[in-house]
Amino acid sequence: QVKLVESGGGLVQPGGSLRLSCAASGRTSGYYAMGWFRQAPGKEREFVAVISRSGSSTSYADSVKGRFTISRDNAGNTVSLQMNSLKPEDTAVYYCAANRGSYGTRRDFDYDYWGQGTQVTVSS
Repeated sequence: QVKLVESGGGLVQPGGSLRLSCAASGRTSGYYAMGWFRQAPGKEREFVAVISRSGSSTSYADSVKGRFTISRDNAGNTVSLQMNSLKPEDTAVYYCAANRGSYGTRRDFDYDYWGQGTQVTVSS
């Protein structure tokens, strides 16, 4: 069993930065690809970023490419999402998720474990 807990959300002005963290408990280190997804009010959950088991491979949604960076610390069982140049349209609940594959996918139904989410609000 894997438990994921996100933290680091909050209110930030447009152009600002936030760093989200996802702490994993259980047998996770190096066993799962990890993804970040988000869901805005009234919208479907969407892919944000994914990082491979080893951390050597990453992939991003076009909407965040160049602004967000996903990273992982397998020793510490944590995955982070550094978000820069935030826009109002980045406002959403952000979820981290674990996928048993080596590289992960962009499809939320491929993920086996989910955190409870953390709210990110970008507003002036």
